[in-house]
Amino acid sequence: MPAYYLFSRTKRTPKRLEQILKILEDFTPIFLKEMDGVKLMERRDIKYIFREDQLPSLLHALMDGYRVLEVNGKRANRYQTLYFDTPDFFLYHQHHNKRVNRFKVRMRKYVESNHVFFEIKFKNNHGKVIKDRIVQHEIEERIDDDAETFLIRKTPLAAESLEAKFWVNYSRITLVNKSQPERVTIDVGLNYVNGTKQKAYDGMVIAEVKQASMMLSPFMQLMKNQKIRRASISKYCLGVMSLVDDIKSNRFKPKLLYLNKILYAAAGNCQQSR
Repeated sequence: MPAYYLFSRTKRTPKRLEQILKILEDFTPIFLKEMDGVKLMERRDIKYIFREDQLPSLLHALMDGYRVLEVNGKRANRYQTLYFDTPDFFLYHQHHNKRVNRFKVRMRKYVESNHVFFEIKFKNNHGKVIKDRIVQHEIEERIDDDAETFLIRKTPLAAESLEAKFWVNYSRITLVNKSQPERVTIDVGLNYVNGTKQKAYDGMVIAEVKQASMMLSPFMQLMKNQKIRRASISKYCLGVMSLVDDIKSNRFKPKLLYLNKILYAAAGNCQQSR
């Protein structure tokens, strides 16, 4: 599977992108060396999905309560992720069938910092997400050497049972709460590629609140005020449904209907802004 990095295929208008980047310049920055206190490797997550044209006004409203992560002068940072699963998508089906104590396995590159990790995410039966990772030199399409040892130590999975499935690439804005331990990640330009197919989700934002224990925050209050409801959807599962024909997805149908409604509205607003 070749390594596809397609960040420039989004149809967002240059004017809107410039507007978002300009607003981010007015945030107080936080740098990687200051992030240890909000790594939140064990946490609870809440996701929201909304239109990208809503993002500028939301960012303005969040400026007083949050700092923005800046990496090498960039405040919207690119992520390149390669996901792994078994040939029959066992990990996907565990999620689809609402199994607890489930895993996600991936290689991820944080482009601006040039950091690469082999990462394992585990969601336990209490709804808590635990992320473990080890440093890698580059993204590899096989799990071997120290990554294999790490996989065996952290999961019941065998490296030889997992294969590279697809890439997901996007740009991420990371906001850090000034007064409580909370990170909010805002992902735009979502693009999936598996070597034969590609699917881009232009005009859509996936935002995720990450906290050690859930408490109402300025971001969550803003979502409530704007009537943007919670919409938990896994980027991995969305990629599987986007690229794999005839995969079981009936439990995700309500989420996909909601997502398609957002995409339809985003496409209409994009046409009006041109």
